[in-house]
Amino acid sequence: MKKIALIPARYAASRFPGKMMADLGGKTVIWRTYESALKTGLFDEVAVVCDHPIIYDEISAHGGKVIMSKREHECGTDRIAEAAEEMDADIIVNVQGDEPFTRREPLEKLLQVFEGAEGKKVQVASLMQVLNDAASIADPNYVKVAVDLHFNALFFSRSPIPYHRNQDLQPIYYEHIGVYAFRKQTLMDFTKLPPSPLERAEKIECLRYLENGIPMKMVVTDYMGVEIDTPEDLVKAAKLL
Repeated sequence: MKKIALIPARYAASRFPGKMMADLGGKTVIWRTYESALKTGLFDEVAVVCDHPIIYDEISAHGGKVIMSKREHECGTDRIAEAAEEMDADIIVNVQGDEPFTRREPLEKLLQVFEGAEGKKVQVASLMQVLNDAASIADPNYVKVAVDLHFNALFFSRSPIPYHRNQDLQPIYYEHIGVYAFRKQTLMDFTKLPPSPLERAEKIECLRYLENGIPMKMVVTDYMGVEIDTPEDLVKAAKLL
């Protein structure tokens, strides 16, 4: 299988404008993410897909591969789909541009679900990690996911799911990590689907799959990185670095 990693990078992020170009230990967030994806050695090709000349120039100046979007896009998946349409690939991995601590092991586990007889049934997969901190579970910036017994996603929400009504049991809370792997045709089909009601309500794009009856396989990882959504996250990332 030919595997490509595409990194969507939007300059004017709503919660943290310009975060892709923020300094993180002497390198920009987006360059660290690109470097990390490249160093995994898992992909035949790695490229940033951006919407702004500042990001384009940052990646190209360092010798990286970068593609400028031709249109405006509502979400990162639509952005990479435009770039992927003309690319020769079997599996396309969406590595978020604000994930500078991307590691080989989680991505390797993600790619493995597409292998073998059972893997042929998988169209799209994503990562999740166990959340133990009560503040993070309650925080709407942490997207939670509930799964079935076969680790297929049932629902994504910014609210704590499941609701902890039975105090005799301790539910497991999973945080969704915004790294996706798609079969190319599934990614192309996604762009033809209009934003769905729950997706618009929660502002979580992967709900579009579930609302259209497309299963999403979830893979548990001990990611332990920092997704940079806010200036506070950048401070955490600097400490982790």
